[in-house]
Amino acid sequence: MPHTKATVLLAQFFIALFMAFLMTGIFTAIPTGFAPGWVVIWLQRFIVAMPIAFVLSLGVGPLAFFLASRIVRAWPASQTVQ
Repeated sequence: MPHTKATVLLAQFFIALFMAFLMTGIFTAIPTGFAPGWVVIWLQRFIVAMPIAFVLSLGVGPLAFFLASRIVRAWPASQTVQ
């Protein structure tokens, strides 16, 4: 069953939200070593990263689905995951 455009946009929003949250957290914690105040720095970076991640996902998402569908179509039927 194909997804509606609203479902795809909402899914891309959530993917961007989770990825921006986790990636900025990791890449803030690595250099600061969880020093006092690292959470504030993390959240500041997240606020900047989230809209950028969402806009980029709007372009990268369709490309990723296109590439995945091409690979799956080219994959031998005996090798598909059930």
